[in-house]
Amino acid sequence: MKSPKKVVVFTGAGMSADSGVSTFRDADGLWENHRIEDVCTAEAWQRNPRLVLDFYNARRAQLDHVTPNPGHLALAALESAFDHVTVITQNVDDLHERAGSTRIIHLHGELRKARSERDPHLIVPAPGPTRLGDLAPDGAQLRPHIVFFGEAVPEYDRALNEVRDADLFLVIGTSLAVYPAAGLIYQLPPASPVWLVDPRPAPVTIPNPLTVIPERAAAGVPPLVDDLIRRHR
Repeated sequence: MKSPKKVVVFTGAGMSADSGVSTFRDADGLWENHRIEDVCTAEAWQRNPRLVLDFYNARRAQLDHVTPNPGHLALAALESAFDHVTVITQNVDDLHERAGSTRIIHLHGELRKARSERDPHLIVPAPGPTRLGDLAPDGAQLRPHIVFFGEAVPEYDRALNEVRDADLFLVIGTSLAVYPAAGLIYQLPPASPVWLVDPRPAPVTIPNPLTVIPERAAAGVPPLVDDLIRRHR
């Protein structure tokens, strides 16, 4: 019998780093040798849409050469023991889906999708490259379905609703530095326990019971999931 407890998982770049996906911001402030300001802002899109499209086309192509790691697979296994498991991710890859998780909220967009530059709600599949001249059904240029810096986060309210009644909360591979996403941890019911899995865990001050696991996702998540399933079956 599955547990009625609701599990919410919040993942960041460290979740996918163990699969070989480039982290969003390296120590030198660059992402794949590009300044963030040149590839991930609305101004960059207006200034040089070809560069932005090429950048995300390369990120999308990279997905064909990576696979879910043991951490992704372990999170998917939570669904065998809990009735409600939601993964809220800052990542734009599809590794959670490919691992088998079925309820996923992508806060910052998805590489495998594109959208109209005129209508942010007009979203279409993007299995391959998106080029200048590729148009959405409304006739506007297709752009990456990515939340650029400074843009609203359309899925935030949906994520917030999930967090506010979570019974268990797992935070994996995130520095908790990118807002508004990082603020979700402060919206939990105060009695809901939190597990933080990251090799360099961010300092967190919350009223919740907190367990810190200073491990990479691929190493730290599987034993945590095994323990949760065993204790809450």
